[in-house]
Amino acid sequence: MYEIAIIGAGPAGASAAIFTAKAGKSTVLFDAGTSATKRALLKNHYGVKEITGPELVETGKKQAEQFGAKLVDEKVTSVEKTENGFTIQTEQGSYESKYVIFATGLIADLGEKLGVETKPATEPRVKTVFAVDEQGKTNVPNVWACGTVAGVSMHTIITAGDGAKVAINLISEINGKRLVDHDVLGN
Repeated sequence: MYEIAIIGAGPAGASAAIFTAKAGKSTVLFDAGTSATKRALLKNHYGVKEITGPELVETGKKQAEQFGAKLVDEKVTSVEKTENGFTIQTEQGSYESKYVIFATGLIADLGEKLGVETKPATEPRVKTVFAVDEQGKTNVPNVWACGTVAGVSMHTIITAGDGAKVAINLISEINGKRLVDHDVLGN
């Protein structure tokens, strides 16, 4: 059983996975290959002069894997509550986790089927988002959401930051103390 399952490997999901895996939480990251970022050319991303969406997505997934996240290139077909957490069903298998983070971009159907409350979106081309609190929690215990599906702007710099924020909040809750993760240059 994984501690954290992250559904969606675009900027929000991969960013969340970087933080959860780096914090030592067993993390599985699901990528259906449908991120809207894969169509983007980014010229307004802090710290990068220009990068394509596919390059950004691949870099994020590789970073998450470097810290120990398990990348599963499969579409998640359902998420079901169990006695000990959740079963995440893909087209080719099933996985267990204690916590779920939805980072599914424009798509809210998996969470809706699980009972996650939704609300109308405010971002153009986005119809429905999950109702989350300031931490990123949904109404379903141990289910969190980040990025566009959690109601933040579709800009990758914002969704990546939201993924990090939600991961830090979840890790802090699991650990019972606030996570601070800053690497420091050597002398």
